[in-house]
Amino acid sequence: MTGAGGRKKPLLVLTDFDGTLSLTDVGYEVLLQFSGRGWDEIDRDYCEGRIGSMEAYGRICAILGGTREEMLRFVAANAVIDPHFAEFYAFCRDRGIDVRVVSDGLDFYIDYILRRHGLSEIPVYSNVMRFRDGKPRSIEFPHAGADCSKCGTCKSNILESCQAAYGTIVYVGDGYSDLCPAARADLVFAKGILWTRLAAGERRGVRKYRSFRDVKDFLSKNGFPPAR
Repeated sequence: MTGAGGRKKPLLVLTDFDGTLSLTDVGYEVLLQFSGRGWDEIDRDYCEGRIGSMEAYGRICAILGGTREEMLRFVAANAVIDPHFAEFYAFCRDRGIDVRVVSDGLDFYIDYILRRHGLSEIPVYSNVMRFRDGKPRSIEFPHAGADCSKCGTCKSNILESCQAAYGTIVYVGDGYSDLCPAARADLVFAKGILWTRLAAGERRGVRKYRSFRDVKDFLSKNGFPPAR
């Protein structure tokens, strides 16, 4: 990932998916739509902090109905991405800025949405749902942290693993699972609960944004790599 001669690449953008790249929490909507009895208790335990996402996913998987095909039809009918993300990604690609998705959501709908929008080349770090005969059977956590079970995908570990290769790491997010990586990024674009929490803590290097056009405009106006 380093440049010629082992030099650091100038910039990496890590972005959350649900509520950030997508306008709504697609994972939550899918699980709510296809979960059976017991969903309310699991959701309440998670929202009140009694369990982390790994335990929540394990319990939800046991009550999920529907098939992969049915879930993806639901995603196709309901998921909407930030209308300026494709423009933002083209801006980054033309300037050699790497972009990666880091999500505590599930791979099957993230990959599907990116593919539908011609964005399948973007690397994705997420939890993995396994299907058997088209039905959900288990959820795996290939990016879990060794010392923390709060999130299935440890975004902080991913960010830290990139620091040796990049001069600046930008983080874009909106929710609770973005708090830890936002504390370690060089520059943060935040909205939703992430903005509320970071603004309250007067964290430096944080900018409120509405869409990825705001992120693109800021990078463009502040001397980040020009088009090649």
